[in-house]
Amino acid sequence: MPTKSLASLSHALAPLAVRGELNVPVSGISLYADQTQPGDVFMTVRGTARDGHEFIRQAVARGAVAVVGERSPDELVARGWLPEGVPYVQVADGRGAQAQLAAAFYDYPGRRLTVVGVTGTDGKTTTSLLTYGVLKAAGLKVGAVTTVSALVGDTEMDTGFHTTTPDAPDVQRYLARMVEAGMDIVVLETTSHGLAQRRVDAIDFDVAVVTNITHEHLDFHGSLAAYQQAKATLFRKLAEGAAQPGMPKTAVLNGDDSSFAYLLPIWAARRLVYGVPTEGRAPAAPPDIFATAVRTTPGGLRFLAHTPGSAFEVASPLLGVYNVHNILAALSVGVAFGVSPAAMQAGVAGVRGVLGRMDPIDEGQDFLAVVDFAHTPNALEQALTAGRAMTEGRVIVVFGSAGLRDRAKRRMMGEVAGRLADVVIVTAEDPRTEDLDGIIAESVAAAAGQGKVEGVDLFRVPDRGEAIYAATRLAQAGDIVLACGKGHEQSMCFGTVEYPWSDHAALRAALRGAPLGTLPTAGGGD
Repeated sequence: MPTKSLASLSHALAPLAVRGELNVPVSGISLYADQTQPGDVFMTVRGTARDGHEFIRQAVARGAVAVVGERSPDELVARGWLPEGVPYVQVADGRGAQAQLAAAFYDYPGRRLTVVGVTGTDGKTTTSLLTYGVLKAAGLKVGAVTTVSALVGDTEMDTGFHTTTPDAPDVQRYLARMVEAGMDIVVLETTSHGLAQRRVDAIDFDVAVVTNITHEHLDFHGSLAAYQQAKATLFRKLAEGAAQPGMPKTAVLNGDDSSFAYLLPIWAARRLVYGVPTEGRAPAAPPDIFATAVRTTPGGLRFLAHTPGSAFEVASPLLGVYNVHNILAALSVGVAFGVSPAAMQAGVAGVRGVLGRMDPIDEGQDFLAVVDFAHTPNALEQALTAGRAMTEGRVIVVFGSAGLRDRAKRRMMGEVAGRLADVVIVTAEDPRTEDLDGIIAESVAAAAGQGKVEGVDLFRVPDRGEAIYAATRLAQAGDIVLACGKGHEQSMCFGTVEYPWSDHAALRAALRGAPLGTLPTAGGGD
């Protein structure tokens, strides 16, 4: 862990005001008072729910040697929030300052790596890991940071409970470890929250990839247009950042997605378009990388991949035809790096599954049981369509919608489930402080609008463990049970508390004959 004086890093902060002596040694950066370690600089922002400046004294008590925030030092002293003698730097944009200070602290590792950014609503993690696999199979020294884990050499590190780009200091720390380990390339999964909250500032992107952009996170962004523009930030960063020698700035676009129209005008030195030609539908642009002869099998996917100057068979153990687009996106990055068809084939074949993405659970039952992260209307539709193709029996789905998040999704997901599943069970998914019964009611009403009948093929089961258990009790030979919405996540939020939770463990417990009971009594947000 490096140790540097705050004074030597202050150029990254563009201070508005300074109180105290900045020539103090700093050994880390903390964004959360209760996680602060001795020697840290505590960085805080006004926040939406709570003002982070209120926690300065707590951070100092835990060993913070300096503070960076957005309020003036005089105001903090007047409120009694800033202890006497603690160095303080006021900045205009606290989140931007977090990224800039972290980058400076770790000697700007994002400028010493070729950076591939992957964004989109659905498929980001799978595409990131496929891309990592393709580049690694080519013998390139590559690492990856996803919302599930960070891959540095032979080391894999968990990146958190829920799905968003890690905080700026963590991102920079992972990148620094990759530089130390001799990596040349990093694949960085980049969420809309991560972009909007400037967690990937001070990183020069060399390749930008989009999977798709559909309805999600409108609670945070306010509108679909604002969400689209947040995703487009990655491509603007691509255009603005310094280029790595010998690597033209490359945009990888999905020609089959509505995002193509508004991402295309953003400058890039090179564009690679991927897609799946469909009879009767004209693509937005002729794809450079595309698939034909797509076949789904119980063992995964097979298709003929076409890249500029070559065509070759691709076999993937991933389930779900929607993964063809994710694979094509990864192959497009392979083309950008000049990877051979043989290495692309090996890289795709080597990604045997992504935790919580169409993840089969086998306890000897005579029906299929699958955990999938589908938590958006588009992803749920793709998962149910994939499930339908995997069985001749019934499709039974368990899903919920998160509290304090995009409310429109509740109706939309209920409509998708009601239309595409044979049996629908609506349950909890991070209700937070909202009333769980009210959340469920919105999805149930939408599913009923698609012809489902409560008590017959539509059920409300607030306890998620009980809901998954009920689905397995209803399943008959040849059916498929899909537990959707949590995927790889290891906690669920009731009120303001994160309780340990795993859909994998819940489905295994249900298949063994009992519901998993690790959650509080369901029914409300308190």
